[in-house]
Amino acid sequence: MALIQPVILAGGTGSRLWPLSRELYPKQLLNLVGEHSLLQATFSRVMALPGVSAPILVIGEEHRFIAKAQIDALGGQQEIPIILEPMGRNTAPAICAAACYSQAIHQQPVVLLVLPADHLISETDSFARAVADAVSLAETGQLVTFGVQPTCPETGYGYIRKGSGDAVRSFVEKPDLETAKGYLASGDYYWNSGMFAFRNDTLLKEMDEHCPAISAAMAEAVAKGGADAPFFRLDPTSMASSPSDSIDYALLEKSQHVAVVPADLGWSDIGSWQALWEVSDKDENGNVASGDVILEAVENSLIRAGHSLVAAVGLKDTIVIETADAVLVAPMSRAQDVKKVVDRLKKDKRDHYKVHQTVFRPWGSYTILEEQENFKIKRITVLPKVKLSLQMHHHRSEHWVVVKGTARVTCGERVFLVMENQSTYIPCGETHRLENPGVIPLELIEVQNGSYLGEDDIVRFDDDFGRQG
Repeated sequence: MALIQPVILAGGTGSRLWPLSRELYPKQLLNLVGEHSLLQATFSRVMALPGVSAPILVIGEEHRFIAKAQIDALGGQQEIPIILEPMGRNTAPAICAAACYSQAIHQQPVVLLVLPADHLISETDSFARAVADAVSLAETGQLVTFGVQPTCPETGYGYIRKGSGDAVRSFVEKPDLETAKGYLASGDYYWNSGMFAFRNDTLLKEMDEHCPAISAAMAEAVAKGGADAPFFRLDPTSMASSPSDSIDYALLEKSQHVAVVPADLGWSDIGSWQALWEVSDKDENGNVASGDVILEAVENSLIRAGHSLVAAVGLKDTIVIETADAVLVAPMSRAQDVKKVVDRLKKDKRDHYKVHQTVFRPWGSYTILEEQENFKIKRITVLPKVKLSLQMHHHRSEHWVVVKGTARVTCGERVFLVMENQSTYIPCGETHRLENPGVIPLELIEVQNGSYLGEDDIVRFDDDFGRQG
């Protein structure tokens, strides 16, 4: 069997799982089922396969440090390559970039096993068998997709219409309910899982033929990209010139060399709250509850409490999701429409679609406690032996009060320690830096004052994480 090069696609925002999933902390990074995030579960599942090399992770710039920390938390000594996308261009450019990159590092044809980072697969033995079948087909020059046998008339998935043998007759869009019922009754359709296997040289040859603009742009993005270990940064100008398209539209619907492997995997893309309810363990009344929840005469519902007590009475087939700054309530039948709320938030320019009240950074995290005109209060946590960038703000001053640990502060030409119950003041326009020299997390309260308090008012002079600002 050829060497298998897993490619884990970790882009996307999971907007139908709002308010838990948001742009800066999307669903693949969340612990939705079990003790690990979906990304961690995907990584572990792949590494258990025989004959695989270290997975290539393709992810956006803004998620790189969280994703790396989650992979590192799993243990293991092997450093994985992480390709950073400067912008989202859908799956065809991402997969093309991974194929070009794999050619550069292996110097020989390998079979790419392309997997989304945010899917649930409960039948790991069946997964391994399906991968072996797909790899065998891929070695013959086929572009292989994994087809999941449908169990219900699902309207949230695309479908694959099978032909004779392993051949694919067509790909079809997400159907309405009546059409989905017809697909299920015919027995001729699979759910399109979004998982693929193909040789990297086969893929690139087919892309040159059927979507040359993407192929050329992404080959250039890799050739002009640069290593920033463990990251590889695609060239942003080259990638910006690539059309945005899915691998299905750009290539698979056009190619004459597409095959399907049937896969009974206990699979779900967890694309909505209803999908999560369907795959989760339920109580005797059909409810899935987590957090501080009290239920009275509630049936077949999904109730999640993140920060407050949530009490529900007399609900049926209902979704209730509570986070620190937002609450979602919807009938289970409207789970797909949560995305419309996210679209509305974007239109209204409200940050609730993008960030949580707690925002994670490579150095730790901050939580917004209160924000009004001209002032903002944050709780800041800095990891041990880590420092923030040397920076300056044009429009705000900052007052820091240390509540736990010890801070090393640079303010202008001075470098000094601030202990628990002590404070310091950073004037507007002053160069400054915050560092945790200790072995326990540093926690402090920051009070910002000024005419503009946006996170983009940062001029960075030096940064351990390669960020610009």
